[in-house]
Amino acid sequence: MTSVYHTSVPEDVTKMKIISWNVNGLRACVKKGFEESMLALDADVICLQETKLQKGQENILLPGYDVVWNTADRYSGTAVYSRVPALGYTLGLGVDEHDHEGRVITAEFPEFYLVCCYTPNAQRELTRLSYRMTWEDAMRDYLTGLDAKKPVIYCGDLNVAHQEIDLKNPGPNRRNPGFTDEEREKMTKLLSSGFVDTFRYLYPDKTGAYSWWSYRFNARKNNAGWRIDYFLVSERLKDKIQNADIWSEVLGSDHCPVVLDLDV
Repeated sequence: MTSVYHTSVPEDVTKMKIISWNVNGLRACVKKGFEESMLALDADVICLQETKLQKGQENILLPGYDVVWNTADRYSGTAVYSRVPALGYTLGLGVDEHDHEGRVITAEFPEFYLVCCYTPNAQRELTRLSYRMTWEDAMRDYLTGLDAKKPVIYCGDLNVAHQEIDLKNPGPNRRNPGFTDEEREKMTKLLSSGFVDTFRYLYPDKTGAYSWWSYRFNARKNNAGWRIDYFLVSERLKDKIQNADIWSEVLGSDHCPVVLDLDV
């Protein structure tokens, strides 16, 4: 069930640095320097995916940040750390079918909504592709509904390499989870609904820019990766993008952080 948390009303925020990172188990990531990395990167808001925390385990704090958790019945889970007070937080999409895996947190700020998401994986042999398609439709409806009220920043591990340029070996990976025609078409449809891929907006032809690498075959060492972690923003925010980057040098997970600097 969707939960809403309200905080005190903040002053207007004009410039923000936001980080998104799939930590692939927050407790394990803490042992690999999570706190040091995040404090050094000096973001206003940090959105985490795949925290793998359940009820009663939400005890990992960062100095200077408030945190909101969406824990999971099983794996997955998300968290948002913020040193900027939000108007309120909402957990989930408000659709029972999709709200038992802790995959979505929405933070409302005066000028925009920030949605942190861990998109379901289609799984081996695409056993969950049908559910993934249902999820994508529900998420698009949710985002466009928010966008009708105020601009949206949508970030997280979206589990899709949208274009061939977004992964090292597109040919052999065709029809693998995260690079099926169906998943890529859903991303195209979302973008055509009024959203912009911030990294590709700034760097339309940049190659070798990846945010996830398999633990096998020395993939990270060889930069044989996928770009599946994103910041998407409402079309009307695209001229406010100051920077969109991928911090591949930050270790601690099989993903690396991605960042957005926005002058809202």
